[in-house]
Amino acid sequence: MFNKIKKFLLMPALIVGMLVFASYAHAEDSLATNIADMTSSINTIWVLVAAFLVFFMQAGFALVETGFTRAKNSVNIIMKNAMDFCFGSIAFYFIGYALMFGADKAGLIGTTGFMLSAAESTSSWHYTFWLFQCVFAATAATIVSGAMAERTRFSSYLVYSVLISAFLYPISGHWIWGTGGWLATAGFVDFAGSTAVHSVGGWVALMGAMMLGPRIGKYGKDGSSRVIAGHNIPMAALGVFILWFGWFGFNPGSTLSGMDLSIAHIAVTTNLSAAAGAISAMCFVWLKFGKPDLSMTMNGALAGLVGITAGCANVSPLSAIIIGTIAGILVVMSVEFIDKTLKIDDPVGAVSVHAVCGSFGTIAVGLFAQEGYGSGVKGLFFGGGLTQLITQIKGVVAVGAWAMVGGIIIFTILKKTIGLRVSAEEEIKGLDIEEHGMEAYAGFQVFMTE
Repeated sequence: MFNKIKKFLLMPALIVGMLVFASYAHAEDSLATNIADMTSSINTIWVLVAAFLVFFMQAGFALVETGFTRAKNSVNIIMKNAMDFCFGSIAFYFIGYALMFGADKAGLIGTTGFMLSAAESTSSWHYTFWLFQCVFAATAATIVSGAMAERTRFSSYLVYSVLISAFLYPISGHWIWGTGGWLATAGFVDFAGSTAVHSVGGWVALMGAMMLGPRIGKYGKDGSSRVIAGHNIPMAALGVFILWFGWFGFNPGSTLSGMDLSIAHIAVTTNLSAAAGAISAMCFVWLKFGKPDLSMTMNGALAGLVGITAGCANVSPLSAIIIGTIAGILVVMSVEFIDKTLKIDDPVGAVSVHAVCGSFGTIAVGLFAQEGYGSGVKGLFFGGGLTQLITQIKGVVAVGAWAMVGGIIIFTILKKTIGLRVSAEEEIKGLDIEEHGMEAYAGFQVFMTE
């Protein structure tokens, strides 16, 4: 009798216990689901905000290039910066994204995902990632316009900017960032694109400026270099500040995660390198020429930003200052060498900032990377030996060769077909009137010298 009563009393307790356990398990599952949803939302929002910041860099490039060149070409330069993003977005949608991030083929190229056709294309993250990568592709293309400013046919510019966004940038980008890319597999580190983005644009710009030839009046009969002053230095300086601001999306955004708290460290290294680059460029120019030149100082800030982009997650703040300092000096030396020794006319110093300092910054990872930061690789100065340094150099050389050969092929075809350069008459009158039929400063008398 007692046992029956005991069983009768235990039954409700057992049922209650089972219900409590079931409720707890359900609550735990719901909590895990909520955390996953929240993480996904935070990551999506963070990367989208970063993409918007990088997009705003287009305005920075437009202002820098316009300010550092003459008033008669302002409309043309702004038009090119707008259209390379527009045409580039479409090209990257149809072709570039798939070549860069599609299923790997032999470590060289992606083969799936054209027109966002991958199986996961309906997910919000897939769209988020595409937009972030699209604005990076536009950055690589727009770098070229500065070095070829004031004498390039607008129609030719549209063609080669599409080809850069559709083929040239994505293929080498797959080597570095694509799953299975041969440089990624080899351990090459380029966190946010000193080589993947900036040096690609810079080396193509070098080939374009070289094949295009200098602006009329840039070099005297004796080979001496003449200064062709930009018409609006405050505009150029504002462009640099916009680029600096946008870089806080470029580098920290490359974590692809708002939950990754290393974004704070990356933002700090980015800022310190830019500041050091501006200071060292200013001091170097001041000592060398006797005046603290603003244009060189601004390019020093950009040099520091480009230089730290590869290693921003992998180096300490102090190392970032050293990298920026070297980049600031390097950009001044490079601008002078390209202009006065090679006799290549680069109106805004794009090759020096993006190709030279981008390559230096990538190699610097093999020197300054520390185990306690980023992916944990170690550079030569922190006990890593030569292994990482050699890998970095190989990547820089391979991507540089790809970009230069690709640039030569593209510009040669354009030169022999639709033409690459405007006529002397068009160049003297200015591309705004001749190419676009309008003026940037209508109603103002602008005095121009050749």
